[in-house]
Amino acid sequence: MSDVSLPFDAATYSLIVPIYNEEAVLPLLFERLDQLVAELDGTTEVILVDDGSRDNSARLIVEKVKSSPNFRLIALSRNFGHQIAITAGMEAAVGQATIVMDADLQDPPEVALQLVAKWKEGYEIVYAQRLSRDGETAFKLATAHLFYWVMRRLATVDIPENVGDFRLVDRVALDTFLAMPERDRFVRGMFGWMGFRQTAVPFHRAARAAGETKYPFWKMLRLAANGVVGFSDFPLRLALWLGSLISLAAVLYGIYVLVLALIRSDLVAGWASIVVVVSFLSGINLLMLGIVGIYVGRIHTEVKRRPLYIVGRRIGFAQGNAPEPAHGKVIP
Repeated sequence: MSDVSLPFDAATYSLIVPIYNEEAVLPLLFERLDQLVAELDGTTEVILVDDGSRDNSARLIVEKVKSSPNFRLIALSRNFGHQIAITAGMEAAVGQATIVMDADLQDPPEVALQLVAKWKEGYEIVYAQRLSRDGETAFKLATAHLFYWVMRRLATVDIPENVGDFRLVDRVALDTFLAMPERDRFVRGMFGWMGFRQTAVPFHRAARAAGETKYPFWKMLRLAANGVVGFSDFPLRLALWLGSLISLAAVLYGIYVLVLALIRSDLVAGWASIVVVVSFLSGINLLMLGIVGIYVGRIHTEVKRRPLYIVGRRIGFAQGNAPEPAHGKVIP
């Protein structure tokens, strides 16, 4: 579909909100965003990225966009995932400062005012850091802590603990981010890798306002794997060290067996030890191949050069004023 022409001004602030099946929370979200837009001290655009929702989210967003000139809709052709939806919104942003937040109101929109205050002090990236996480299970808290513990020790970039994607990014930093071409995106790691002047704004994360989480355990596990593989070569080095250690152990065991064969004549040849050793070494070999395969798979994804996402329609952008995405494809 073609872009629908609605009033548009160059914005000081761009708010990016990825949305996936959030119809239960959208009315309250729109109310809170309206209050935030009224309090910000510059022209503000709100870009709602519908990441292939299957409920009534798209209809509610269209109604809001058509009644509010500050709001825009980017509807992706299917569910491409949270990190890609964020990228799609940032590629369309025109503000001098871009603020990314989730739709479930666990990222309180009002905290954006504190992010802006830090930005005005000269910081290019201001991230919101969670002091508490209401409404989350002990298992979720434990796995989150484990995730940040692993990332701090394995990743080659500094990723602060209890920091998600809720952050403000200056135009210079955003343009740098958008120039990064990788397909398997771990957004918070990419911002950490870039450098620039960064600081934190602490906040208390509220419980989800409505609906249910769109990040179950398996998605969190995949995100963690993307972070480790994308910003650390530790798994490859571990494979090398472990393979070397097992090879050394096999050599020592072979020497031990040879010595026994030379000094003893009553040894009973058995298959058990052979099966155990072969099975163990085969398992380790498959593990090493799996680790290498993950990296090869990422290379395969990169060299295909497919668009990161496909935009089915855009509403709220004036004709000719919506930036063309560098990593996505817009259906005309």
